[in-house]
Amino acid sequence: MKKRFWYWLLLVPFVATLWVPFYARRDPVVFGFPFFYFYQFLWIVLCALIVWIVYLATREPADG
Repeated sequence: MKKRFWYWLLLVPFVATLWVPFYARRDPVVFGFPFFYFYQFLWIVLCALIVWIVYLATREPADG
């Protein structure tokens, strides 16, 4: 039952990328990318990291 709590963490990237007014701007430019694109690229990496964390936290122990 406690492992189900970890699945709520998967909502963070969903909400963060759907909240467009938060990142719909050009400045600041980060690594040559306007903030709008940089923010979305950043969430690709963060989403993979969050999925990995949820996987590690919710996987069943191996038999043996």
